[in-house]
Amino acid sequence: MPNDSQLIFADHVGRFHARQYGFPPMAGRLLGYLLVCDPPQETIDELSEALLASRSAITGAVKLLESYGMARRTRAAGERMDRVSLDPASRQPQNFDSAIHEEHAALFREGLALLAAAPPERRAPLEEMVALAEFLAERLPKLVDEWHTHRDTLRASGKLPSPGA
Repeated sequence: MPNDSQLIFADHVGRFHARQYGFPPMAGRLLGYLLVCDPPQETIDELSEALLASRSAITGAVKLLESYGMARRTRAAGERMDRVSLDPASRQPQNFDSAIHEEHAALFREGLALLAAAPPERRAPLEEMVALAEFLAERLPKLVDEWHTHRDTLRASGKLPSPGA
């Protein structure tokens, strides 16, 4: 059973993800709880009981977190129920895919084409959005590489655990 501090933390994560990313509060709460629960893999029933939520609310939250690569379900041989945990890949930088920003830039250029004859002040917001999307598409792969180098340095120094530790 979770302690009050774990539930408060789960609520804080839930509110943050609702405010910043538009997540349903239960999905954020589930994410927060998965970060601190022990054991780190729990069944839908265990999560439902811990978070005082219906099975359907937990199942919906799990599906959403799975779609974002933040949670995963596993089932051990011989077990009849899934266990939910954080997806190890979720520790990798999220939203750093430069292709997304390249697509944004293309969409914004399409909008600019519609405003080809418009005055500069009307075109300015889209021009800035194109410039930002192109900037992010160029810089993010370099930033991810810098993060990996920094993370490897932290692991080598013992400040971060190695994968699987």
